[in-house]
Amino acid sequence: MEKTENTIEEQNIESSTFACTNCGADLKYKPGTVHLKCEYCGTENEIPQLEVDIKELDFYSYLENNSSKEAHISVHVVKCESCGASSTLDPNVTSASCPYCNTTLITESAYDESILQPKSMLPFKIEKKDALKEFSTWVKKLWFAPNDLKKAALNFDHFKGIYIPYWTYDSDTNSYYTGQRGIYYYVTETYTTTENGKSLTKTRQKRKTRWYPVSGHVKRFFDDVLTVASRSLPEKYIYALEPWDLENLVPFDKKYLSGFITEKYQIDLKEGFDIAKKIMDGTIRSDVRQDIGGNEQRIFQVSTSYNDITFKHILLPVYVSAYAYKNKLFRFFVNARTGEVQGERPVSWLKITFAALVVIAIVATIFYLKNKQ
Repeated sequence: MEKTENTIEEQNIESSTFACTNCGADLKYKPGTVHLKCEYCGTENEIPQLEVDIKELDFYSYLENNSSKEAHISVHVVKCESCGASSTLDPNVTSASCPYCNTTLITESAYDESILQPKSMLPFKIEKKDALKEFSTWVKKLWFAPNDLKKAALNFDHFKGIYIPYWTYDSDTNSYYTGQRGIYYYVTETYTTTENGKSLTKTRQKRKTRWYPVSGHVKRFFDDVLTVASRSLPEKYIYALEPWDLENLVPFDKKYLSGFITEKYQIDLKEGFDIAKKIMDGTIRSDVRQDIGGNEQRIFQVSTSYNDITFKHILLPVYVSAYAYKNKLFRFFVNARTGEVQGERPVSWLKITFAALVVIAIVATIFYLKNKQ
């Protein structure tokens, strides 16, 4: 948990390109380094490291103040008419496709917008070629994946690096609960069974549960609960990219954005915390069950108060790829810090049918050989 910062500064940072100190060409951030690299002359230009504490903002103070007073960054944005994602676009780009669905973007409809500037970020650590290797390895391990997908993974044209917006929340929680504690006990019961044609009476132990009413109180501090601030990504896969090495967050610097796409956040601070509460609830209910004890637990009601709420607005790096198979879109994601791969996957029903036939043939053969003996 970092220091809390209640003061909101008014600031506007213009998005721009960075010129090479040697030849003047546009520079791009080199993943895993603190340099901007020129693709033409190879010169590396160092990114000065800011000695700034990454501070958290007070949640309620921010909501009560006008958010327009917070630091903003001006970006050139284009919205995809197919999936609705809003991503940054270099002003000099005349043609592009959506990183999430491969739909051709109407660059003429791009517009300049001032968006909330993140306080911190994790820069790209893995280069695109290495992310492609991780993705290709992952695809090769997929059971029943179409051969077309495996071939496409080896030469993927639509594989883009994107900074995804996130909120992180800290909170002290106090939860009061009511429920029941279940304790096992055993009774002896008599039953009748038939063995070797004879009717026998036997006994056995049957487990039962005796329930007792309980109530109590649990406390927990949550640190850096992550919620994605984008609606463009399937939650099932984007959250599966965790964990992130948030201990390595660096102060926001637009130089790290050079050469990558940055998505505009679509989920605001308040809605983000509602999502965070659902994430916290799973841990809180686990704490409640442990506090109830016994052999089984029933939870009737949990009432939680959230105190000392702070937050950060951050950017995390992801490589995104989209693959069309039989008129359906499948998307893949690579954590650009760890190489973790997640994604939607098509299946080849031809391969599944063939595998099923092989299994049936093996079972039939075993059955035949047993009966033959």
